[in-house]
Amino acid sequence: MATFPNIEASYPIRKSSKPVARTVVFADGYQHRITFGLPQHQNAKEFTFTWKNLSETDSDTIETFLDARANDQASFDYQPAREASSMKFVCRKWSKSMDYSNLATINATFEEVFEP
Repeated sequence: MATFPNIEASYPIRKSSKPVARTVVFADGYQHRITFGLPQHQNAKEFTFTWKNLSETDSDTIETFLDARANDQASFDYQPAREASSMKFVCRKWSKSMDYSNLATINATFEEVFEP
C-alpha cells in the first residue's frame, strides 16, 4: 500500500461529507431511509487540498505519486492535518499551476475509500 508523500498541505483544507442513504418516499409523504452495508462506511469524507508555492521538486514528487496511482488504480494512505488516524484515499482529479519560476501550486481532491 502506497503512502502519500509527507508534504504538508496549505490552509484552508476543505472537508465535506455526503452520507449514503436510500430513501423510499410513499404517496402520503412518509419517508423511510435505509442503510446498505456497514454503517461506518456510509459517510465517506472528501478533502480538497492545496499545496501552494511548492518547489518544482516537491510538486513533481506529488504529481508523480498521483500519476502512478492513476496508472495502477490503487488507493493510498494519508493522514490529513487534525485527523486522528490515516485514511485510505483515491484521487481522481488534481491540477498543477506554475505561476512563478521554480514554484508551483497543486490542487487535489481526495476521496475516502473503504478497503481492507
